[in-house]
Amino acid sequence: MANSDWDKCGKYFEKLEARFPFGPYSQQAQINSAYCYWKANEQAQALVAIDRFIKLHQGSANLDYGYYLKGLITFNDDLGWLGRFTGQDLAERDPKAAREAFESFKVVAERFPNSQYAPDAIDRMRYIVNSLAEADVLVARYYFERGAYLAAANRAQLVIRDYDRAPAVEEALYILIRSYDALGLKDLSADATRVYKLNFPDSPLFATGVREKKERKWWQIWIKETPPVK
Repeated sequence: MANSDWDKCGKYFEKLEARFPFGPYSQQAQINSAYCYWKANEQAQALVAIDRFIKLHQGSANLDYGYYLKGLITFNDDLGWLGRFTGQDLAERDPKAAREAFESFKVVAERFPNSQYAPDAIDRMRYIVNSLAEADVLVARYYFERGAYLAAANRAQLVIRDYDRAPAVEEALYILIRSYDALGLKDLSADATRVYKLNFPDSPLFATGVREKKERKWWQIWIKETPPVK
C-alpha cells in the first residue's frame, strides 16, 4: 500500500482476512482490500470486499467509512485523460452507478452526521443530483432536436419535478417552453414562460440558446486525495 502497488496489496489483504477471519486485523483487512482494489480500478472486486465488510460489521466503528468508500467505488469518477480532455462529466454517463453512489453517501450523511466523511458525502450527493438532472436535460434536448416535442416536454417536466433546485432546471424550462410552442400549446407555453422569467430573470438562454454552466467538474471539486481508513 505504501508503494501504491494497489493490485498486489489488495490480494495480500484478502489473503490476510481469509487466513485469519477472526483475528484482530480481519476488519481492517477487508476495508483495506476494498480500498486497494478501488485504487487499482478493479471496481467489481472492490465492491465485493466492501459489501462483505458492511454485511458482517454493522457495529463497527469504521462503518461510516465503509459506506463512504462504497459510494466512492460506485461513483466511479475516474474518467481518464480522454474524459478530462473532452470535458465529459457524470451527466454523459450511465446514471445507474451515480444513483447507487448517492444511496451510499446518503447513508453516511443521515446515519453518521458527525462523521468526518459526512461533509464530503453531502457535496458528492449534491453533485450527483445535479448531474442526474443534466443527464435528463440531455435526453430532453435530444428529443427536441429530432422533433419529438411531446417526449421532450415530458422529460423536461421530469427534471423540473424531481430536481427543482438543480442548475439544469433553467434549460429544462427553456426546452419545455419551446416544446409547447412547437406543439401549439400556447397557454401552457405562456405559463412556463412566466415561471421561467420569475426564476431566471437575467438569464441569457432565450437570446443565445446556450445555458452558462458555472458548476465545476468533479476533478476541480475533489482535488484532495481520499485516504484509507486508519
